[in-house]
Amino acid sequence: MSEAELVVIDVQPGVTMESQSGLQALRPRIFGALMRPKGQGTGTAAIVMHPTSNFMGHYLLEPLAARGIACMGLNSRYAGNDTMLLMETVLQDLGAGVKWLRAQGFGKVVLVGNSGGAALSAFYQSQAESLTATTFVDGLPTHLSQADLPPVDALMLSAAHPGRSRLLAEWLDPSVIDEADPLATDPAFDLYARSEPVPFAADYVARFRAAQLARRDRIEAWVWGRLRMLRGTPGAPSDQTFLVYRTHSDPRFLDISLDANDRPVGSIWGDARTVNYAANAMGRFNTLRSWLSQWSSASQADGPACLARTSVPVLLMTHTADGSTFPSTAALWREAGRDRLTEVPVVGGNHYLAGQPALVTQSADAMEAWLQRVLH
Repeated sequence: MSEAELVVIDVQPGVTMESQSGLQALRPRIFGALMRPKGQGTGTAAIVMHPTSNFMGHYLLEPLAARGIACMGLNSRYAGNDTMLLMETVLQDLGAGVKWLRAQGFGKVVLVGNSGGAALSAFYQSQAESLTATTFVDGLPTHLSQADLPPVDALMLSAAHPGRSRLLAEWLDPSVIDEADPLATDPAFDLYARSEPVPFAADYVARFRAAQLARRDRIEAWVWGRLRMLRGTPGAPSDQTFLVYRTHSDPRFLDISLDANDRPVGSIWGDARTVNYAANAMGRFNTLRSWLSQWSSASQADGPACLARTSVPVLLMTHTADGSTFPSTAALWREAGRDRLTEVPVVGGNHYLAGQPALVTQSADAMEAWLQRVLH
């Protein structure tokens, strides 16, 4: 297989100080790695992209190219740092990638929504078909136009998270009693104190879930209040940063009878308690605006809701040993895709298919077969 081709795409400037690099701020660019098939190929190209992860070395690039499907791992401008990430701006980056592939002469372009890229892909296609995200959640204009968002021909979702807002609502630690203190804890909801026996009682899980939503709502109320205060104060900045501690606490990490699949106990990132208390973790560093766009209940990037507003064929690859997507997650996508959706189980697949080369091959085979059926 040939080496991946570096792709450099100019994009429009985003928010003030989105990057600390003056060069990137004045001439913002995104970067990708394109693996072309040998020979003529199928004329189809895929983009695999995540809001913040570096997908230039994604495990599907070579396998799809070997099957005649050009595949580009594309990074957003927020790769490696989602502190100021606005989901609506990521759409612009993904659209720039789609336009670039179209300009290369690919007749069909599809999106591979892997992990957190699934909700992004659904959000993108919903806006490409009917642009409604003309303002950010906080009310400022996105300056998106339909020309920024050429629609794609199909969506392939793999180990698919339903969206950052849903994920945080299910992972936020409800035992936090002081947002300024990473150690302040209500023992009644300290999942890792092991005071509650496993399997957890249904009543405990219900109270835990309610407490998670209550904490999220408190954070959101503070964010909205702080944003109104800043905008009502002459000379004040338009945004500010803040921390959200302990964002990795879900009863399903410890009790695998909840939303049961083939996963082992724990987190996909290692010991769940360690991840929960880590200096950097999901949703840890934020601005008021980025919180509203990514993590809040008002986020416009809810994956299943967006998918329901699309019209293209959808492939759902369900990893049955995934410790961060579950049977209930797949059910959300199924309901949204309805008769447009084909589901293929990847039996025994962990979230990243790490150490599972045979399942990577199986996934690429399934994607190739499905694309031949729906696009040709």
